[in-house]
Amino acid sequence: MGIEITRGTLAARSTFDARGTLAVDPEAPVGLGPIEVEAHLVTDADAAKLARLAQLTERYCVVAHSLSSPTRLTITGG
Repeated sequence: MGIEITRGTLAARSTFDARGTLAVDPEAPVGLGPIEVEAHLVTDADAAKLARLAQLTERYCVVAHSLSSPTRLTITGG
């Protein structure tokens, strides 16, 4: 895309209710709540290029897709 990024930081936030994981409250959810990631970039890009970068990141980010789509999990015993 030809964007020069001189510096960047990411901040990820979520909620977590340990009562579900620790089986203290059967009504409490197990796992994380919604995850929000905020990016701060020092760059030469204009607003349109940054918007396109955000769009492409949402589309092709392997971690984001793995977290947002149900992943098949199989647990087997030995």
